[in-house]
Amino acid sequence: MAIRWEDGANRRQEKHKGLNLAKTYKNLYPKIINFQNLFLASRKAQKGKRYRESTLEFNMELEKNLFNLQEELQSKTYKHGPYRDFIVKDSKKRLISAAPYRDRVVHHALINIIEPLFDKSFIHDTYACRKGKGTHAALMRFREFLKSHKYVLKCDIRKYFQSIDHEILLEKLSRKIADKNTIWLLNEIISSRCVNNGSLVYYSGDNLFTPLFRGKGIPIGNLTSQFFANVYLNDFDHWIKEELRVGSYVRYVDDFCIFGNDKQQLNEIKLAVVDYIADLRLSIHDGKSRIYTVKEGIEFLGFRHLPCMTRIRKENVKRFKCRMKYFQSKYSRGEISISDIKTSIISWLAHASYADSYNLREQLIPSFIFVNGEGGQ
Repeated sequence: MAIRWEDGANRRQEKHKGLNLAKTYKNLYPKIINFQNLFLASRKAQKGKRYRESTLEFNMELEKNLFNLQEELQSKTYKHGPYRDFIVKDSKKRLISAAPYRDRVVHHALINIIEPLFDKSFIHDTYACRKGKGTHAALMRFREFLKSHKYVLKCDIRKYFQSIDHEILLEKLSRKIADKNTIWLLNEIISSRCVNNGSLVYYSGDNLFTPLFRGKGIPIGNLTSQFFANVYLNDFDHWIKEELRVGSYVRYVDDFCIFGNDKQQLNEIKLAVVDYIADLRLSIHDGKSRIYTVKEGIEFLGFRHLPCMTRIRKENVKRFKCRMKYFQSKYSRGEISISDIKTSIISWLAHASYADSYNLREQLIPSFIFVNGEGGQ
């Protein structure tokens, strides 16, 4: 099947026109800044962070702080605060940007109201940060498609969060939200951080200064960023499914896989994908995006998938061992409880159980002994 990208682009433009005529939502802002919604948002924002200094300080005068926040939002004098940046070393180094606690409350208040409106328009097979979805659901779907296909086109978008274009994102949000006050708040959050990763990337139609003046990048760490990442590629998901007629497709944030039995067709799809996402000012990672045969195995979401088995990546096991050694050290100094350690171990075991890892788990867990400062275990 030859893919005529020019025709596809025209169809996509017509489809976007149609989206502008789809159901839009007005009068959302009063719901967002409603005191009960702000209170619920504060409860959600403190999950896992209840005893942090910023959370405790906000909660000391919770009612007063929420009313002040409500007044700022009502008068539109609210300004997003500065981020605290730090590096996390996972499979690779990532810059995480933590918003001030009061801003995280605003993020939750916004998402409480608008996320359900957008989630209805997402395709079934996008899995990141959605209720009833998640990593393990994506893994099961991936394994299901793997059984009936010979090839997998696996793509990774280069520096996805850092590359999301602010203008394009706001335009996509505005197609569904016809509330100028909500758009104002969205713009305040989106423009609260511009990312300059030191490289200038040019796309069709750009002049010499275009990359310098277009706002781009959303901070990894914001609740809103996870939502924005889904919205930004929603039209792409529908294009894959409805224009290219791809039946077997899975996306998790910026990693997506297209399954097929015709290698030439997948090569054509890849070229069309490159052209499409260029319109979104995105590009795929050449070193991580190619067609795999099912027999050679494919890495996806921390596992290596083979026809007859699934293995945990060595890096995943290595990180778990390092975390356990870190916990051993903290426990010996009385800085962490054994219940917190057990919670972490149980979480990792549940994740590892999605691979053929019984023997690994049986050997690994007994190798860790936790001794507190008083010599007890």
